[in-house]
Order: sequence, then structure tokens, then C-alpha cells
Amino acid sequence: MKTLQLLKQNLEKLRQQYKKGRRSPLKEADSLSKKAPSKSLHQSDWLSKLHKSKPIRQLHPPLMWGLTVISLTSVIGYRFYNQPQLSVGTVSPVKVVAPKNGTFEDEKTTEEKRKEVRTGIIPVLQRDPQLTSQLKGELTETIIELRQFRQEVGAFPFISVSSISSATQQYLRSIDEKTWQTIRSTLVNDNTATADNLKPQSKEAITQLKSYENTTSTPTLRGLLETIEQSRQRYNIARGEILNTKTSNLTPELLGRFLDLDDNTWQSTEKNLNLTLNRILLQGLPSGMPDYLLNEIIKNQLESTASSVPQGAITDLLMKILQNKHNLTVDKEATKQRAEQAAQAVEPVIVEVKAGDVIVEAGEKITQEEFVLLDSFKLSRRGINWVGLGISAVIVMGTVTVFCVVSQKIHRPMRRRDHILLCLLSLSTPLLAIFNLGYTNLPAVGLLTSSFYGPTLAITQVVLLSGLSTFAATTINWSYVLAGTAGGLLAASVAWKLRSRDELACLGGVVGLVQGSLYFVGYLIVAPVAGTIWSVVLPEAIIYGLSGIAWSVMALGVSPYLERLFDLVTPIRLVELANPNCALLKRLATETPGTFQHTLFVACLAEAAGRELHCNVELIRAGTLYHDIGKMHDPMGFIENQMGNPNKHDLINDPWVSVEIIKKHVSEGLVMANKYGLPRVIRDFIPEHQGTLLISYFYYQAKQEAERNGTEMIAEEEFRYIGPIPQSRETGIVMLADGCEAALRSLKEATPETALAMIQKIFKARWRDNQLKDSGIKYEELPIIAEVFVKVWQQFHHQRIVYPKAALEPQNNKPA
Repeated sequence: MKTLQLLKQNLEKLRQQYKKGRRSPLKEADSLSKKAPSKSLHQSDWLSKLHKSKPIRQLHPPLMWGLTVISLTSVIGYRFYNQPQLSVGTVSPVKVVAPKNGTFEDEKTTEEKRKEVRTGIIPVLQRDPQLTSQLKGELTETIIELRQFRQEVGAFPFISVSSISSATQQYLRSIDEKTWQTIRSTLVNDNTATADNLKPQSKEAITQLKSYENTTSTPTLRGLLETIEQSRQRYNIARGEILNTKTSNLTPELLGRFLDLDDNTWQSTEKNLNLTLNRILLQGLPSGMPDYLLNEIIKNQLESTASSVPQGAITDLLMKILQNKHNLTVDKEATKQRAEQAAQAVEPVIVEVKAGDVIVEAGEKITQEEFVLLDSFKLSRRGINWVGLGISAVIVMGTVTVFCVVSQKIHRPMRRRDHILLCLLSLSTPLLAIFNLGYTNLPAVGLLTSSFYGPTLAITQVVLLSGLSTFAATTINWSYVLAGTAGGLLAASVAWKLRSRDELACLGGVVGLVQGSLYFVGYLIVAPVAGTIWSVVLPEAIIYGLSGIAWSVMALGVSPYLERLFDLVTPIRLVELANPNCALLKRLATETPGTFQHTLFVACLAEAAGRELHCNVELIRAGTLYHDIGKMHDPMGFIENQMGNPNKHDLINDPWVSVEIIKKHVSEGLVMANKYGLPRVIRDFIPEHQGTLLISYFYYQAKQEAERNGTEMIAEEEFRYIGPIPQSRETGIVMLADGCEAALRSLKEATPETALAMIQKIFKARWRDNQLKDSGIKYEELPIIAEVFVKVWQQFHHQRIVYPKAALEPQNNKPA
């Protein structure tokens, strides 16, 4: 009996020690739980190594801030390391005498002269064979058109000019119908009184026709009048056709002038038209030639023609054909060669001095020529310019401070690796400016920073780097600066919201177009010669635009490596992680189908709430899909995967063992996340979606058991998750969605009001438990999230039409 009593005491002692975490579970419980791991006193320490709690929002570490300032200052102020104290524009404190004879080249002045020659070179022109042939063909078509009209109208003059002058015949054919009928009536009826009100030309025509009648006969005159009538009709028809022909170079007035020519004069005119056009095209028509100058050229070519040829008509027709046309184009290669030859032809600027000659007097300002001599003789007192270096340090400190303030206001606390990456990106831009490459990498910096940290931080960085690079450059090309800054700002403003490589590729093309256009416009304002714009500046603008595309392509190529190296995510990376074909998600769907369905519903709830609160929806989607991956360590330990089988925890019948199985889905989830290389922001969802919540079911089970056995009170901390509590709005929303998912699924026939009341109860419990205090979610936002959850729940459980029983039974098709 004593032995039995002693055995009972030993078993009870072992049981109490196990409950306090001082021994492994009993063998029976171990077999039921499939070797469920025991609770270790060092589990919280091990878990904290897997997932360190984020620090409270604070200022950037002084060490990183100092290293950034030193690095940027060393790059920005490079020109102050070996700067002459006696430079151009400074006052010489002493009289300087040449120590020996010397002949030196002024490289700066020489290069400025050569650059001026390159920019101001007159472009080389070449004839465009295609356009020349096109203009000749246009004249040929017009001449053919004139021939056809002349054939339709008939021969002119219609009677010998010895009887009736050519001017009178032209007049009779071109006057209006009313005047013609008056003249004809006067002649036929021999009524001279009607001619009193006619114009002098009409009276002269009547006089000549009367004279013709006197020398011939009245029937002959009437035959002539019929001939004139027919000629008038054909003449007016031709003029009408010209009005309806929009593509013709002829006008009714111009056509009439060519129709009034006799055959011999027309042949001479046709010959002179072709000859004059060929001479003008041979000479060449440059772009932008004014009309008055073209008119003078045509008239000058016609000076040697016969007086009978209608020079005015030819001039007007050629003006119609050649106006705003040019057959001379810029030969870009020849212009480039000429510019380079002209630049190389510029003699180097040489500065000479003899020993003992005074280079500069004391108190005088040093000129460029004097500085060349001083620097060549090593008398310019080169050394570190501490004042300039100090100014650089002050500017850099102000820039870094502004960036840090903006970063602290709009971004989550940054890690040391984030500081390193931003520092490296910032150093790359002034380094390029030092070498005067011109092709700034601001588009790449803007695209990468915007993708990693958002548009506000990226825009701030681009603007500040643009200013620092301008300060660092020895010579400032404002076309490069403005174009590069515009490309960087465009990439920074847009890249953060693009979700595919195609969209980013299009962004790179637009960045290149903006850079090239702004560069061209910038030079357009200052170019000394208009022709230089097309021959020199335009190719440079195209190259500069292509550099913007190249930097964008480089940023896209390096982005995946930076993501891995610095543990970052871009919107595209989040979309890739949310792909259900990812290995880890495929495992989750296969091994824990119930958990996977739970995850999908939580994702629907969280995404809808995140979209309403303007959170990062892509981050919520990806983080939610991975938040319960740790349940794969023991799928049957979670009720959604039991599929009607006996509850494993009922068989274990020990709350301490069960709570360790439940809590382990966090620690095992972090192990899996690290194994599969998930980014930190995704790993955050695994512990933070549970925070330090109490696993109440097993806590109260253990509490009741302790009360029955009369043992000491159970510590609540042993039944809480390790944490940390949510540190962002995204993980806070997922915590709320995860807590409401099971409760919402259990509601089938409930009203929206009932669902809302239940959700609000859960939210209040989370709020009172201080689970959301570090998440950034405000108390007044909780009702908004609750309403969104109810809407999503209604969409999943909407009413459906009840099909009649007969509709579900197979129909017997009877033959008609």
C-alpha cells in the first residue's frame, strides 16, 4: 500500500514538473502527437534569433549617417583636394616672376575655341534625288495638263492678228457673258447707241470688228462671231474644270494666260519652263528659303528668255510648284567630318614667357593666360582647399538630413542594409559627374529607389542627387542636368506602381524620349546656327535619349540581384511570390488543403480592407499567402485540416502539449521562410499575424485542470504567442482578418448586422489586448475594416436561386 502511494506521489511530481516545462512529454502523448517537440525553456530565445522584433521608430543610426556624409563629401569635394589657390579670377598676393623660359599650351582656351567651331559649323548640304525627281515630275504633269486644255479649247488666235489684234482676241474670249452679248448685239443689229456705255476695251473691239466687216463682208463677220462664241464656251469649260481640280497647280487666271499663247510661243514657254526648273534644282533649294528669294531666283533665270515668253506666268507656275519645297538636305556625316576638321584646324593657344618676365603683379587679378603659366611652373600653390571641402561637407550634411527626415516621416524604420544600398546608389551619380560622362544614371536611381522604397523617397533622392552632381561637376551642361533630372523624376514617380516587366520597359522608352526631347530643346535655345540643330545636336539628343533607355534596362537587370542581396521586394517580386505555382504555396495547397482555403479567404478579407485604407495590397496578398506555412509541420494539429477525423488534441488530452503544437506553426513557419529565401517583409507576417495573442482554448483547459487538481495558478504567458505584435498596417490588417475568418465561415444564415456585431467584438478584444498599438492602425479605422469584412462575407455567402426538384431530375425525351 505504501508502495502504491509512493508511486502516485512520484507520478504527480513528474506531472507538475512537466507542466512547468522541466521534462519531455509522456511516451503515450508523444506517440499520439507524432513526436511533437517538447517545450524548451530556450524556445523564446531561439525564436527571437529567427525573427528579431523591429525597433521603435527612431532617428537613423549616427554611425550610418556619419559614414554616408563622409562618403558623399569625399566624392562631391574631389575637386578641392588639389585646387590651386592662385586660380583665374583670384588676386595675386605677391609679384610672380617666371623662373625660366617656357612655352605652354592653354588647353582650356583651345578646347573652348574648338567647341565653338564644332557648334557653329555651317552644315554640308546634298541634293535629294528622290525629291528632285518628284518636283520634275510635278512640272511634267502640269505641262501635260496644259497641253490637254489647249487642245480642248482650240487654236489661238482664231483669226489673223493683222485683222484683229491679239489683245482684242484675248479680251473677247475672256470677258463676261453680258458684255459679250452687248458687243455681239451691237454688231449684228448695227446699233452703235448701245455701245456708248461700254468700256474702252469693248469699244475698241467693236471698232476692229466693224473694220473687219468693211474689209470682208457681213456674213464673214457673223461667221467670225460664231467662231468666237464657240471658243468662249470651250474656254469657260476649261476654267471650270480647273476650279474643280484640287490637286492642280493651275488656277483659272494662270490657265488663261497659258491658253492665250499661240503655238510657237507655247513651245518656247514649255521649253523655258523645263530649262528654268532644271537650273533651279541643280543649284538647289535649301530648307527655309523665303518666298521673295525664290521669286528673285526664278526671275533671274528667266532674264535671258525671249520677250514673247510670258515670264510672269512661268514665274507664278514655278512658285506654285517650288513653294515650301527643298531638295537640299543636310549630309550629317560630311557635316560631322567638316566640324571635326575645322576644330582640329584651330591652332592651339600657346602662351610663352621668358625667364625673369613678370607673370602677374601683386594685387592684380589672375587671367587665364597667367594661370597657365603659374600652373605650368607649379607656382599656383595647389593643395587641399579646406574651405571648399568644408562647404561641401555642409551641403552634404544638409542634403542627408533632409533625406533622413523625409525617410523617417514616410517609411518604416530602415535597416543597416537599406542605408548601405541608398548610400551606394547616391554615390554612383556624383561619381559619374566627376568623369564628365554626361549620361547621368538618375533614371536608374529613381527606378530602383521607387521600386524598393516608394515614390516620395525616390523623388527626394533624385532631386538632391541632381543638386549634388551639379555642385560636383567642374563644368555644368544645363541641357544634361535638366534632361537627366526629368528622366529620373519620371522613373521615380511611376516605377513604384508598375506590376510587369512590359510596363517597366515602356517606362524606360518614355524616359529616353523625355531625356532626348529636353536635351534637344535645351540646345535649341542656345544653338548659334539653325542648321547645326539637325546636323550635330539632333544626333546627340538621340544618343542621350538612348542612354536613358540603357540606364532603365540596367536598373531592371540589376534589380533581382539587389533584392536578394539586400532582402528587398519590388511590386513585381510581390506578384511573383503570390503566384500559386511557387514551390512553397504548392506544398501548402497539397499538404494542408484546409489551411490553404483558410489562407485564401483571409487574403480576400485583408486585400479588400487594405485597398480601402490605401495600404500596399500586393504586400498584403503575398504576406497572407505565406502567413500560415508553418502549419505544414503538423497539418493534423489544426482543425481545418482534419476533414472530419478525430481531433488530435482530444487524443493528446494535454493542453501543454497542444499549445506547443499550435505555437510551433510560427517558429516552423520562420524556418521554412528562411529556407525558401522569402524576403523579410513577407516573413514579418508569420509571427506578427498572431502577435502575442492568448491561445485561450488550451489556456482555459489548463486552468480548469489546475483548479480540479488544486495546483498553483497557470501563467498566462505560457499560453501566448511569442510575438512580436504587428509592426505595420499590413500585418495588423491580416491579424484582424485571420481572427475573423473562422467566425465568419461559421455564419450561414446570419444577417449582416449579426456578422458586424461579431467582428466588432473581435476587434475590441484585439484593441484592448494592445495587439495593434504598434501597427499604425487607428481606432477610428476599425469600423471601416469591419464594414469591408462584412461586404466580403456577403459576397461569399450570397443567396442563390433554389432549383425545383423536377429541374434536377433527368428528362425523358419523348419522340414527337
